[in-house]
Amino acid sequence: MANRARIELSERQRALLRGLVEEYIATGEPVGSKTLLERTGLDVSSSTVRSELAALESRGLLTHPHTSAGRVPTEAGYRYHADGLLDRLEPTPTPFPLDLSAAQAEVDSALQTTTEMLSEVTRLLALVSAPPPESATIRHVEVLVLQPQVVMVVVITSAGSVTKRIYAFADPVDPGLANWAGQYLNDTLAGVQPGTHQLRQRLEDPGLSEREAAFLATLRVAFTDLVEERQSLYVGGTAGLLESARGDELVAYQRVLELLEKRAALLGVVSQALDPRRPFVRVGEELEHPDLRRLALVGAAYGLANRTLGAVSLLGPVRMDYEKAIRSVRGAASELSRFVEEIYERN
Repeated sequence: MANRARIELSERQRALLRGLVEEYIATGEPVGSKTLLERTGLDVSSSTVRSELAALESRGLLTHPHTSAGRVPTEAGYRYHADGLLDRLEPTPTPFPLDLSAAQAEVDSALQTTTEMLSEVTRLLALVSAPPPESATIRHVEVLVLQPQVVMVVVITSAGSVTKRIYAFADPVDPGLANWAGQYLNDTLAGVQPGTHQLRQRLEDPGLSEREAAFLATLRVAFTDLVEERQSLYVGGTAGLLESARGDELVAYQRVLELLEKRAALLGVVSQALDPRRPFVRVGEELEHPDLRRLALVGAAYGLANRTLGAVSLLGPVRMDYEKAIRSVRGAASELSRFVEEIYERN
């Protein structure tokens, strides 16, 4: 996509293409020259418009259904339209109605709230990828004796995620040893990323007694396995997607719903080549997964000042309102970035 050649159009051709795409998105009906003149307000004749539309069709940006005098955009036409929108972005995102105050410090809750609001505002399928597990640091550890021979380790990360692991021992566990382990792990692992060499070093401190080292060796999987957890993908709006679908879109949406069962595949599509500086648009064949090639994806990266953590995106028909979709994901990503920055700074 980065190597896609940009088609050069005159200012009038750009205005006509933009007007035609917007009219077709709004109505779903082929657009004629008279309608296009009314929409664009250009001071030219209908014959001039027809000539320009023929030129745009010859460039592969429009097509001409046999049963109609009007024209409709091709994938290349939508692509050109979307590129124009990306080129004309305002310096700062438009405010998006996303209130994350109820999520407090829970990133998971904030991501789910984001998908729900995005799908509600746009009536498209919202996909929000969570920060990868390795991007967080350990914030707090609890070592709890549940029964004489059963211990639970609770690990809370800077991203607000909570993991719990249960360990069964052959002999009763000394409560004093468990208390010591909780204090030691909090003192030595707070602020450390899971899965790192630094974490392993601190769990293998040669200054520990044999008894302490053996106990920590049993518990260490609670920390080393954190990075093996899969990055999550939050989804919202499947019902709304089907409600608004036209007949020719239902087959494509059915494939998407089947694909939701394999979220790793969708996560790969959403995460490709994220640019933290601007939103992205992928149309039809640009979505390399075969089940998505009749759809379009619009998204924006969110994260910290120096690191991208995930993407906020919308999946829908190629005939989607790209302007609204770009504005929505950009605004939501900005709000989500503010939220995670506060969380990560606090921890």
